[in-house]
Amino acid sequence: MSNDDQLTAALAALGIAQPYSEYSLGALVRGVRTDQPLEGGLLGLGATPLNQLLGIAPQIPPPPRPIKHKVFISYHHAGDQWWYDKFAEFFAETYEVFSDKSLQRAYDSDNDAYARFQIRSNDIKGSSCTIVLCGAATHQRKYVDWEIKATLDMRHGLIGVWLPTLPPHPNGGTDKPARLQDNIDSRYAKSIRWDAATVDNMKATIEAALASPAILINNSRPLRQRNS
Repeated sequence: MSNDDQLTAALAALGIAQPYSEYSLGALVRGVRTDQPLEGGLLGLGATPLNQLLGIAPQIPPPPRPIKHKVFISYHHAGDQWWYDKFAEFFAETYEVFSDKSLQRAYDSDNDAYARFQIRSNDIKGSSCTIVLCGAATHQRKYVDWEIKATLDMRHGLIGVWLPTLPPHPNGGTDKPARLQDNIDSRYAKSIRWDAATVDNMKATIEAALASPAILINNSRPLRQRNS
């Protein structure tokens, strides 16, 4: 017997005959037509749920899927490609903490304005947060500075990840991209060390970065014009 036949038989056993269009949903539960009084129901069924009357187990909806934020990763391609590959593989592919929206930035142009347009339109737009992988020479790269500026212009989250290749100074400090440091100082940007970047810690850091109030943004520094 098909599902439709089973439903028809079950409704017929309750005194509900076709056409069902003559019944409202509430009337179907009570076993009466829409033009009949609903008090008590003809079969004395009151407000018993229809799925219970028909012997159908209630369907429990699946839990909502967690939000997968789209995150752009800024890094020094010539120096830190290996670290980027491992970071993106571990988080974006294995654990789905975020969607990696990074592009291979090989713009066939010496026009800086064109490159900045591509960064804004293709790299940063559509993401919600930028993660800067900070290695030994990241602070010297103009594209990294431009990507951070575009991130702040769009009021996206900003996170610095300290790679093991980032050398410490005697005072414990490090050379980070200056615009990133400005916003760490203002408490807008967040930071985390490579060896502390567990799945749970990255999730928490991304959420904290997205919750930072835009009033803390410091984007006043002039654009970096050249690599050093």
